[in-house]
Amino acid sequence: MKLTHEQRIELHGFNNLTKSLSFNMYDICYTKTREEREAYLQYIDEQYSAERLTKILKNVADIIGAHVLNIASQDFEPAGASVTLLVSEGPVKNAPKDIFEESPGPLMESVVMQLDKSHITVHTYPEYHPDEGISTFRADIDVSTCGEISPLKALHYLIRSFETDVMTIDYRVRGFTRDKDGNKLFIDHEISSIQNYIPDDVIEMFDMIDVNVYQENIFHTKCKLREFDLNNYLFGYTIDKLPPEERIEITERIKFEMDEIFYGKNII
Repeated sequence: MKLTHEQRIELHGFNNLTKSLSFNMYDICYTKTREEREAYLQYIDEQYSAERLTKILKNVADIIGAHVLNIASQDFEPAGASVTLLVSEGPVKNAPKDIFEESPGPLMESVVMQLDKSHITVHTYPEYHPDEGISTFRADIDVSTCGEISPLKALHYLIRSFETDVMTIDYRVRGFTRDKDGNKLFIDHEISSIQNYIPDDVIEMFDMIDVNVYQENIFHTKCKLREFDLNNYLFGYTIDKLPPEERIEITERIKFEMDEIFYGKNII
């Protein structure tokens, strides 16, 4: 049964359902030489430094209504960064009605609530093929909350914050809470797909596959960029610098890389 804001179930004590969003993005680049690869990795380290990632996670905290208690951040050598935010929660009062609806969420908006026993983390993983050519940057963001607010409200902002060729998104509701009669509630909102939280203009940009286990409250969506412009994958130069045969070869290699990441397996 779908509940309106006014019809919310009265609980026995605190709503301690844990809602976890895992957002994984991949950016793929073709680096022809070792020098280009090193320059790309340096660019990624600057673009997604611990300082900038901290700003992104703070914005996520604002969107889902979290109060930041502690921040731990670290840049790594030779590449990569990690940031963890511990956030706190209090009673949900005067909750906006749209908090309980399936919607893409805001690009940037403050929701007046606080969260408890919750965290937001990001880890980055620059990677490259040993034979040169393909370089891949991956960022893993996890938003875990307890209470009524869904971390899916931050998904719109996260998608807009990263240059993404392939995304994998997981959402799971764990644990249970009880109503005032003692009956267990294993989920407190309706959801049929993560795609309900992705804006229409973003959906049009990607090919998507859903894998959902409704009885376990597990939802999974994979996304691969639809349009392909080789210029977007060359670092430091454009396609007019390449002969036609090389353009075709590089295009095939990049698309092959995207397909393997999207399907999660080596393609022979």
